[in-house]
Amino acid sequence: MSGDYAHKAPRGLLATVNPVARVLGLILMTTPLLISVDWVSAAVALAFSLATAPLSGLSVRQFTARAVPLVVAAPISGISMALYGNPEGREYFSFLLAHVTDNSITLAIAIMLRVLAVGLPVVVLTAGIDPTDLGNGLAQVLRLPSRFVLASVAGMRLIGLFIDDWHALTRARRARGLGDRGKIRRIFSQVFALLVFALRRGAKLATAMEARGFGAPGPRTWWHTSRLRARDVATVVVCALIAVAAIGISVWVGEFRFLGVA
Repeated sequence: MSGDYAHKAPRGLLATVNPVARVLGLILMTTPLLISVDWVSAAVALAFSLATAPLSGLSVRQFTARAVPLVVAAPISGISMALYGNPEGREYFSFLLAHVTDNSITLAIAIMLRVLAVGLPVVVLTAGIDPTDLGNGLAQVLRLPSRFVLASVAGMRLIGLFIDDWHALTRARRARGLGDRGKIRRIFSQVFALLVFALRRGAKLATAMEARGFGAPGPRTWWHTSRLRARDVATVVVCALIAVAAIGISVWVGEFRFLGVA
């Protein structure tokens, strides 16, 4: 029996795109941004990411919640670059190895924009990807080994269980009167407990999968048929064009800077 990866009701236009095409598009869009540190290419890519965010089907609240870690990480990266970037131009502040100059400030702005430009496409393109659909695509489109694909799908399925385990641990500790004080210590103890749960569940899952023949040699059959269609190819092409546009505009305005010459 076979089906199609798009049989589910989509939440957004990207939900109808093959997960493999979304992952390939993500790679093509973000990898070129890693070779430069200028602010123009990052700003262009970031603008495209924000413009295409509604296609993910995420609400404003969902998108904001997923983007919060990036918003927090960007200033941290920028501050370190502002203090320890290559000192050139006018110097505004210095202390020991820290030098805040025109060049380091420019690099800090570029790095902050780049963190967002690389991270937000991950939020947009991976929103709502079903692990089973992704596994079907990896096996049938990219022809990856079935053992690797099945292990990846099982691992992705366990992520939701880890979140549930974390909330259960929190409630259990509060019920015992241990969750009101020492939050830092509580977090470390819960992380260790979650690690123990993960190792135990992983071992049991591996044994169960082997017992059901998931590790058997030979060709496998798949529940759903996964193939690349016109909209999938279009998604990959658009992502590649965004990267080309970002780098091209940066070169055109004379702001392109290779990572090694920052």
